[in-house]
Amino acid sequence: MNTTLTTPATLAGRRFRPGFWTAVFVLLFLAFCAVSVIRYTKGLGAVTNLSDQFPWGLWIGFDLLCGVGLAAGAFTLTAVVHLFNLRRYEPIVRPTILTGFLGYAFVIVALLLDLGQPWRIWHAIVYWNTHSVMFEVAWCVMLYTTVLAVEFSPVVFEYFGFHAPAKFIHQLITPLVILGVILSTLHQSSLGSLYLIVPSKLHPLWYSPMLPLHFYISAIGAGIGMIILESYLSKRAFHRHLEMDLLEPLARGMVVALGIYGLMRLQGIARNHAFGTIFDLSYEGRMFLLEFALGVVLPVVLMSFRKLRTNPDWLVAGAFLAVLGFVMNRLNVSITGMEAASGTRYLPSAMEITVSLGLVAIGMAVFAFAVRTFSVFPEGPVAGAKELSRRS
Repeated sequence: MNTTLTTPATLAGRRFRPGFWTAVFVLLFLAFCAVSVIRYTKGLGAVTNLSDQFPWGLWIGFDLLCGVGLAAGAFTLTAVVHLFNLRRYEPIVRPTILTGFLGYAFVIVALLLDLGQPWRIWHAIVYWNTHSVMFEVAWCVMLYTTVLAVEFSPVVFEYFGFHAPAKFIHQLITPLVILGVILSTLHQSSLGSLYLIVPSKLHPLWYSPMLPLHFYISAIGAGIGMIILESYLSKRAFHRHLEMDLLEPLARGMVVALGIYGLMRLQGIARNHAFGTIFDLSYEGRMFLLEFALGVVLPVVLMSFRKLRTNPDWLVAGAFLAVLGFVMNRLNVSITGMEAASGTRYLPSAMEITVSLGLVAIGMAVFAFAVRTFSVFPEGPVAGAKELSRRS
């Protein structure tokens, strides 16, 4: 690493020029803070459309289920590099770990907003209910967030010149990755287990005894798609090249994961004798068709052709569709599939949407700050910082 890139003089010389996206971020951040104040002073009822009939909404379906699932690229890629010894993917490991860590960190923030009594979030640490799926999820999320922080910490240590602890953590990277894979496997699947207790309430298009496996396999596929999207957005923001030699093989892995997941979904629908509900023009049938077409069929078909996989535009389009379909699936499971049984129609309030958009904006801002400050990418922080200043 070129240490001259991170000297105080160099950092002091970097100029930040606010632009359009800076203004958007500031507005979203201020709105997020305002809604948070209202939520904590006046309660959930003042900012959400949740009710006793429908207690879990956008903040669970998007902020939690999608936030955790889309961060699955971290354990997937670290396993590929450190367990399967495919060192060619090392250039994109650090940004992927950073993305995963930010995803989990903001899931925790979202939980603090969604919990009725957020000051009791620490109870899972002391009061052990070993028969609860949510207890297992809570512990796995806490532990895996810690693992991601430790995996990324050498970047921070190197920046401040603390090479001894950075070297020590590098020596522990293999057991850390193994622990991360175990924890991710447990809680990615356990999020699906949360919905096994409502077989009579969750619509048969989404309910299956195999929901834990559905959640796990789909998270791998969407996590790979998120790696590709993150690489593309980094290219746009920081004037980097797109690592097509690395991303094209990952797209093939995404096809395999989504293909397996799609077949499992169809098998589950057949088991529930629910194929008829797909084409009856019901609300649930239309939402399933949209989710399955965008999130499984189209990305699998597009990425099955090498000519399209090796084209940056088509590659990014396929990854975007995979991520979009994943988000739709989690929202369909947590919202669409539960509405009929609840007897209500839930639509998130403007304040709920504001919080979710604010979390995404804050996550992107922190990612940009980390790239501008630390050696997240192999070329160091300066190249990205200069381009970010120009674009701002």
